[in-house]
This record gives sequence, structure tokens and C-alpha cells, in this order.
Amino acid sequence: MKPIPFEYFAPTTVEEALEHLSNLGYGGKVLAGGQSLIPAMNFRMARPGALVDLNGVPELAYIKPTADGGLAIGTMTRDSKVEHSPEVAKRFPLLPEVMPNIAHPQIRNRGTFGGSIAHADPAGQLPAISIVLNANLKVIKKGGERWVKAEEFFVGPFMTVLEPEEMLAEVVLPGLPPRTGSSYQQVSRQKGGYSLAAVASVVTLDEAGKCTNARMVMISVGDVPILSAAALRILVGQKPTPEAIAEVAEIAASQEIDPGTDIHATAEYRRHLIRVLVRRSLTTAFERAAK
Repeated sequence: MKPIPFEYFAPTTVEEALEHLSNLGYGGKVLAGGQSLIPAMNFRMARPGALVDLNGVPELAYIKPTADGGLAIGTMTRDSKVEHSPEVAKRFPLLPEVMPNIAHPQIRNRGTFGGSIAHADPAGQLPAISIVLNANLKVIKKGGERWVKAEEFFVGPFMTVLEPEEMLAEVVLPGLPPRTGSSYQQVSRQKGGYSLAAVASVVTLDEAGKCTNARMVMISVGDVPILSAAALRILVGQKPTPEAIAEVAEIAASQEIDPGTDIHATAEYRRHLIRVLVRRSLTTAFERAAK
């Protein structure tokens, strides 16, 4: 199939792009990498009346260090640039661990970091990673801007707090404290495919080996990426024993997720996967934090 007829705009500046979005309202849609939007349009699952193509706006593609040891990543930065950036690997080793699991190299060469987050696919890795890394998202429109915490950005499958005239411009990842470790674990039917379930963890230890912070996000088991409250409640303030990690895994699998059944896996199988992946992810993250 082919998409319905639509208008096409190719701005060369942010101001021009925002002007188009302001004029188009609900009829407009931002085109970033297009690796998800264009197939959806071809199947007529998405029917925008107009596309505002950001590929001609070079000022939206960058990776910049921040004063607190973090990074600011422009929304049009290609996934492959993030995957192979030495600065990203040094400050956020979780990202180069995650990126090879996103489809295939050809897709990552076109797909964009901000576009993946704004697309809000509940099975996508980058929305969840933005949450587990406690990202701040810069949202802009004609005449204004606002900042949104990543965990408040997603409201449903393929749904965010973005208004029609707004777009995601920048993702800011706060610096990580010393003795922080991370881990990403997933199960998928084939390499490059969507995960049946996945878990990303970022944990921090003090000098005595006690946990001071534990952020864990689960993917493909709800309408949005799920940030675990159990991990924070159970692990912070104590040494991360196998028993404590197993308790988090059980609560996460039985109480915190809402998996569906489809042709690929049953809900009960996804709960089983979460039990396993939570233990693997947290154990590996704590081992890395202790080094």
C-alpha cells in the first residue's frame, strides 16, 4: 500500500520548522528518521495531512558534553552516531550496550535518537532508556519551550505529552555519580527484532557497598515503559543481596507489569521473562558498579 496524499515541507532552520508546525496544527507531523513513520504511513496506520521534514535542519544533530558530566543529544542525531560515539561510551556505557539491539545497522544509520523517543513505541528501547537515565527532554514550539522529565513524557502507546505545534528538540542525560553500574537485558525472537521483554537497570553503590539509587525500567510489558518502584524501595539503603534482587524480580513480574498476549508470546511467558531478566540486569549492574 501507499500513504494517503499529504503535503511536504522541508525547512532548513528550527524557526522555519516550528512555523510550519504552528500553521498545520493537528494535520502536521514531524519527520525525523522516518524508519517507523513511513512504514506506518504506507500501511495507512498513520495518516498525517502534512510532513515537516527535519533532515535539512543540521542544528538539531549533535552530541555535547554538559557541565555535570552528562550529555545533551540533539533530536536529529542518528542512532549510529550515538552507538559509536566515544564520549557516549565513556559517560553512558548503557547506550552502546543497547543500541545494537535496535533493528539493524541500516536502520540505525537513518533512525534518530530523538525521533525514536518521540515515537513512543512501548516496545522501543530508547523511550525506556531515556527514563532509566533520568533524561530531561527539551520541547519547543513557536515562541516558547518547556522541559519534561522522561518518565512524565509518555502517556500511552505511541502517545506523548507533545502538543501538535511542539517538537522534541534535545535530550539531556544528567551525569552519573561514581560507583554507578548499568545493564540491559532482552529476549527477542531474532536479532534486530522487537523484544518480547527487556529490562534496563542503572544502580549506584556507596563506599560501603550499599545501594544509594536503583532505577529499573521494563519494556514490552505495558502501554509505556514501566519504571519499577519496587527496585527503589527494596534495594536502596542495603547491600544488594541475591535475595533482595529476587524479591524485586518477583514483585516486578507479578505486580508492576501488565503484559499482553499476542502471536509471539503469552502474558504469562512475558512475566516469566521479566523474573529472569530483572535478576540478570540488576545483578550485572551491581557487579559493574562495584568494580
